[in-house]
Amino acid sequence: MPSLNWVGKDEVLRYNPPYHTLEKKYTFNSRNDTSENMIIKGDNLLALKALLPQYENKIKCIYIDPPYNTGNENWVYNDNVNSPKIKKWLGEVVAKDDLSRHDKWLCMMLPRLKLLHRLLSDDGVIFISIDDNEMANLKLLCDEVFGGGGFLANIIWEKSYSPINLKKHFSNSHDYILCYAKNILNAKCNGLQRSDEANSRYSNPDNDPRGVWKNACLYVGPRVEENVYPVTSPTGKVFYPSSGYSWLFSQERFKEMLDDNRIYFGANGNNAPSLKRFLSEVKQTVTPMTIWKYTEVGHSQDATKNLKSIFDGNAVFDYPKSVDLLKRCFELYADKNSIILDSFAGSGTTAHAVLELNKKDGGNRKFILVEMEDYAENITAERVRRVIKGYGKEPENSATGGDFSFYELGDRLLLENGNLNEKVSIEKIREYIYFSETKEKCEQNNSDFLGECNGVAYYFIYKKDEITTLDFEYLVNLKKASSYVIYADVCVLSDETMMKYNITFKKIPRDIKKV
Repeated sequence: MPSLNWVGKDEVLRYNPPYHTLEKKYTFNSRNDTSENMIIKGDNLLALKALLPQYENKIKCIYIDPPYNTGNENWVYNDNVNSPKIKKWLGEVVAKDDLSRHDKWLCMMLPRLKLLHRLLSDDGVIFISIDDNEMANLKLLCDEVFGGGGFLANIIWEKSYSPINLKKHFSNSHDYILCYAKNILNAKCNGLQRSDEANSRYSNPDNDPRGVWKNACLYVGPRVEENVYPVTSPTGKVFYPSSGYSWLFSQERFKEMLDDNRIYFGANGNNAPSLKRFLSEVKQTVTPMTIWKYTEVGHSQDATKNLKSIFDGNAVFDYPKSVDLLKRCFELYADKNSIILDSFAGSGTTAHAVLELNKKDGGNRKFILVEMEDYAENITAERVRRVIKGYGKEPENSATGGDFSFYELGDRLLLENGNLNEKVSIEKIREYIYFSETKEKCEQNNSDFLGECNGVAYYFIYKKDEITTLDFEYLVNLKKASSYVIYADVCVLSDETMMKYNITFKKIPRDIKKV
C-alpha cells in the first residue's frame, strides 16, 4: 500500500502527548451532578488523550470537520513536539503562502487520528469532512491509520446550489466526507429510511391480499440457455426473453412463481410477464449512495441561516455544517444508545444533530465535543443550551431536552521530570494507573485497591508528601487473587516472598506507564 511521507512525520510518530486530567466546571439542565454528555474546552490532542481511560474502544461514531488548510483559516500548529524543525512552526499562523503548510497540517492530523482510532469501538465508523486542498493527502493518511481495508466511502456533499459567477474557472459546489471503519467486518450500516416517494411507486391493481407491489424485470443477462423457454400469457400470447438475455428463473421455478400469483401479465393478461415485488417483502431501508444532494441533507446557506436563527439573527460562526448532514451520518452508523464524538466541534452542530435525533425517536445517544478556541463556551456550549431549551418561533425548533457537563483541560499527570504532579487528585491518579495496566475504567477510588482484571489484583499505595512502603504487614490485607501488581515508593519484601505471593512491584513514579 502506498505511504505518505512529509517533513516532521517521524517526529510526530515518536511524540507521546502528556496525559492531562479533565476538570468539570458545571453541568447544565441535569438533575444529577454530572451529565454523560460532555463539552470540553482545550487542545483536542490532549483532550482525546484524557478521554482514553473512560472511552477507549467505546465511541461508536466520530465526525470531525478539521481545518481544510485553505490558507485563509488562520489556524496555528501548536503541538509541543520535541524537534528543532517543528518547534520553529509553533505559534505561527499557517497562511496560503506557507510552503510547509501541508506538512504542518499532516503533522497536526496524524496523532489526532491515531487517538481517534483508539477511541473508536470495534464496530465504529468515522466521518471526516474535507475539500480539495487536503483530500488526496487525507485519503492516504487514513489508509495508514485505519488500514486501506477500512475505507467505506468518499461521500460527496452538494454544499451549495447556485454558482458563484465571480470565480474564474469553476464554482466549487461540493465537499467530501471520507468514511472509514475501524473494522469493516464489524461495521453495520443501518441504511436510510424509505421515503414516501419510494413507497408511492407500489400499487395493487389486481387486489392481491399480500398488499401493494410493483413490477420487476423478469429477464437478466448474460444469456443462460437452460433459462430460455417460451412463456404463454393468459390470452395465449407467447413471450421469449430479449436477445442476449434469459429468464430470471428456471422453468420449474417460474411455474412455482406463476402458481403463487407472483407473475403479472398486465390488466388484460396480454403483456410481457413481469415479477410482482411486494413492498412487505423488500428491504425496509435503502442503501445510501455516495452523492448527498442538498435537497436531502441541506446546504451551507441553510446551515448558516439556521445558526443565525439560534443566535437571534447574529452571524457568530463561518461555514457551519448542516444539522441534517450530520444526522444522516449518525443515522447510518450509530444506534439509539451510541456515544458520538466530535473533536473539532466548532459551532456545536454535532450536539445539535444528536439532540434532534433523540427527540425524534426517543433515543439515548450521548455526545462528546472538544473545542479549543475561546468560543467553546459562548458559541459551542451556548448553542447546545439554546437547542436544549428551544429557540425561535418555528415548531421544529422547539426544545429538544437533554443536558451536558462542561469541562476544561486540567493539569498534566506526569511532570516533565517524570514525577507525579501533586496538583492532580489521588482519585484521578488511581484512575490513570488502573487504565494504564488494564485498559479498563477504575471503579475503586477510595482505597489502595484499584480493582481486579483477568485474575490480577492491582494496588496503588500512595500518599502525597509521604514515602509509601510495600512490606510484609501489607500482605495481610490483600484480596485473594491469582497474582498482584502493587505500586509503591519502596518495596522491602524479599525476592522469595514476591515469588511466593506472585507479586510484581512497580516503583512510583519510575514504573508508571505512559498510555
